[in-house]
Amino acid sequence: MLCNDDFIRKLNKDWREEDHATDVLSMSQHIPELDIPILMMGDVVISVETAARQAEERGHTLLDEIRILMVHGLLHLLGFDHEISDEAEEEMEKEEECVLKSLGWIGKGLIKSAYDAVTEGNPQIEVTDAEVLRDGKKEGKLRYYKPKFSFIFCDMDGTLLNSKSQVTPRTAKALKEAVSRGVKVVIATGKTRPAAIRALQMVDLAGKDGVISEFSPGVFLQGLLVYGRQGRQICRSNLDKNVCREAFMYSLEHNIPLVAFSQDRCLTLFDHPLIDSLHTIYHEPKAEVMPSVDHLVASIDIQKLLFYDTIEGINTTLRPYWAEVVSGRASVIQAQPDMLEIVPPGTSKGNGVTMLLDHFGITAKEIMAIGDGENDVEMLQIASLGVALSNGSGKAKAVADVIGVSNDEDGVAEAIYKYAF
Repeated sequence: MLCNDDFIRKLNKDWREEDHATDVLSMSQHIPELDIPILMMGDVVISVETAARQAEERGHTLLDEIRILMVHGLLHLLGFDHEISDEAEEEMEKEEECVLKSLGWIGKGLIKSAYDAVTEGNPQIEVTDAEVLRDGKKEGKLRYYKPKFSFIFCDMDGTLLNSKSQVTPRTAKALKEAVSRGVKVVIATGKTRPAAIRALQMVDLAGKDGVISEFSPGVFLQGLLVYGRQGRQICRSNLDKNVCREAFMYSLEHNIPLVAFSQDRCLTLFDHPLIDSLHTIYHEPKAEVMPSVDHLVASIDIQKLLFYDTIEGINTTLRPYWAEVVSGRASVIQAQPDMLEIVPPGTSKGNGVTMLLDHFGITAKEIMAIGDGENDVEMLQIASLGVALSNGSGKAKAVADVIGVSNDEDGVAEAIYKYAF
């Protein structure tokens, strides 16, 4: 049966309890005790949508890819299973090659084109001793294609989220595709964890099988909160309380909205429409109004502060003033043009990403990073491939390896499809 991704995803969930699309499923219907004049083997179901993507990536035709998947599915019905062990994988690969050779496909545009894509254009695909020689040259695996990166670290505001602070359906689909292929997508954002979860819940990307949950790793609040395996906190950095006190006194004196971020909470001293927008537009927890500066500063640890003002007010007044006032005690950064953040000195998402690399025992060669703001600079520099979106800051684009399309043009989806697989 030839079908689409939606159908095979439902079938995969029912048959294997895996909630994602796949390329081919084999479902045995063989009943040894049934005395009939034919051998009832079972069903092979192929997603044409997934097959088309794989064909494009591997440099051969859709028909070729479907032929390969048919042989693979047939071998499963005959009892081969590459998932049992390395030995079983090697055995199935040899049989796969034997069947395809016997059908006369090598050298006729099928296997040759797939192999050439491996050896000439896709160095990320593993080559093992179990694989065949053609013209004295070791060839790549037939269909066990590894993604180019194990991890994708992705910013949210201005990157994963469009200008309406939403994840588009196409971007959501690309993220699901990455996850289904074994790529771990890790959020690295200035947001709180609840805000990230809330934004991704809207496109079915939060939870156990999604991109983010309370049990997944992530870099939040500009790297001031880092969560590792099982969502456990592995790092938290707090602002100097004197800096916090001075900032809130300034906020009251000049009537400029200021929000304190404390892990999963947002706190302020007075209601303001701009502060409300952090919740209604940017998905942050609703800000709690505290009775006084002393009560606010004394009652909690604060990781970062955020002034909300006009772009002109930030650039001409707030940033120059606070860069000088907190020099040596804190740093100022901008993720959005109308927001100024005060953070502990040395803060960067890059530090959080580095902690997670150490935590998981992986190298920077295994990661791709996507961002847009000056707070993404270090993260983009660390990654093997740093992608800055075209709507991003000059600083981000200056250090990126490539410039992608904007967040309103599904920049994250474009980057995933173009560079991740």
